[in-house]
Amino acid sequence: MTDKKKVNYKKWLKRFARLFLREPEDRDALIEMLRNSEHRNLLDPDALLMIEGALHVSEIQVRDIMVPRVQMIVIDNNAAPEDIISVVVESGHSRFPVIGESNDEIVGILLAKDLLNYYANPDKEFDIKDVMRATVFIPESKRLNVLLREFRTSRNHMAIVIDEYTGVAGLVTIEDVIEEIIGEIEDEHDFEEDEENINIHENNRYTIKALTPIIEFNEYFNMEIDDVEYDTVGGLVINTFGHLPKRGESIDYEGFNIKVIRADKRRVHQLLFTRLDEEETTEENSIENEEE
Repeated sequence: MTDKKKVNYKKWLKRFARLFLREPEDRDALIEMLRNSEHRNLLDPDALLMIEGALHVSEIQVRDIMVPRVQMIVIDNNAAPEDIISVVVESGHSRFPVIGESNDEIVGILLAKDLLNYYANPDKEFDIKDVMRATVFIPESKRLNVLLREFRTSRNHMAIVIDEYTGVAGLVTIEDVIEEIIGEIEDEHDFEEDEENINIHENNRYTIKALTPIIEFNEYFNMEIDDVEYDTVGGLVINTFGHLPKRGESIDYEGFNIKVIRADKRRVHQLLFTRLDEEETTEENSIENEEE
């Protein structure tokens, strides 16, 4: 066989293999092949979601999932043990940034379990510096797959996110990264499934499950939102945003400010509805009318 025929033969074999083996040419083709496998019941739906999540994290940056600085629960480095315990119990978290003179000065990370030594030895003078862990700082632009690898190798579970000016932008935990792969992780401090769909709080604020039927929402607030296009409050909110909103995003709708409290990359879970001041809303509308 001549060299030319050998080359043509190899090209034909590659085309033959590509035709029958259907080797994906890029990531989108791979995901499409996996979804087709799921449709043919060759792949479990949950397994498909996790595979897609694992592929997805390499495209996500820390800034996309971090807890913003304004929502961080921190502990002052001069706080008394009793005050620290109060914060731990109220928040239900296990790790806390310790701050100095301001929220931009993170001096360490406190693990709630490390406070047990203090209560085991009540006669010993408490110094938070004795129990603080070292702080890991990362840029907002870091990719999640890289961060997950660093979390695993360093055995850290929390990192402080800094912006381009080295100011504190927020924090991220290993749980935040894992949830991008496998979906929301529920624990005893999350929104309980046996709670009511709509819960009222002070200052005209309501926590509402995204799965709350529109009919129930209308009855509760005496509204007449059409339930033809979407059956649930979550569907209404996604339609209002025009996209799947992330945690922390907010929008005004029909006299309410709607803020997403819990969400993952697949769905919205819990929402905070705050009734807007009617006088303020009326004034804003009159200003808009005058401008027109």
